[in-house]
Amino acid sequence: MKMPEIGDKTLSTEINTNKSNKILVLKDICKIYKAGKMETRALTDISLEFDEREFTAIVGPSGSGKTTLLNIMGGLDVPDSGRIFLHGEEITGLPQSRLSGIRRDKIGFVFQAYNLIPVLNALENVEYVMLLQGIPAKERLARSKEILEEVGLKDLIYKRPNEMSGGQQQRVAVARAIVSRPLLVLADEPTANLDSHTSEGLLEMMNNLNKNRDITFIFSTHDPLVVQRAKRVIPLRDGKPDGEGGIKE
Repeated sequence: MKMPEIGDKTLSTEINTNKSNKILVLKDICKIYKAGKMETRALTDISLEFDEREFTAIVGPSGSGKTTLLNIMGGLDVPDSGRIFLHGEEITGLPQSRLSGIRRDKIGFVFQAYNLIPVLNALENVEYVMLLQGIPAKERLARSKEILEEVGLKDLIYKRPNEMSGGQQQRVAVARAIVSRPLLVLADEPTANLDSHTSEGLLEMMNNLNKNRDITFIFSTHDPLVVQRAKRVIPLRDGKPDGEGGIKE
């Protein structure tokens, strides 16, 4: 039996038809980093499926491959082999121009370092992705104000990042990630620079967004607070899943 090649529509159609609730599917993902003659295998034959509205934590020690895996899920890095499907559409091997559009329109990102634009205030930072999408100014303003109020920053919309605490900046980053209504949000160590009280508040907010707005969240983390909140935990060790990563009751 002939195995489907990258770009083969057979598997894409099957996933689109029979697994419509699967927001993300990874098939046999491998990633190797090379430095001269040295090779480091970051990920080995990873196959995972994620349903819509998941609240999932990918956990593991430093060097386990969790950030690499998240970057591949979001099209920020490319695997050396394997296939990736986003809502039934294969995105493996797409040119960077196409991947940029997918990241802009379908995936929200929350980074450990916030990555806010320092010269823009909270409102402008949240509006920025919608500006790139060509959404009219009136709609951008209304949606940005609504989401900033929902994440508890109604009184800080005109503050710049250096006028806000770390927790407030991360809330702006979450608002920016979800305001464009992506298919899923990928959060890389979102609580790493926050104290436990602020982390609890941030996680409660994201949990509410997951429940009330049906937003899919996938985290990479080693924070026990995130693990406690997650509905599903996928342990990684040495670039491989360490266990089944089942749904928690």
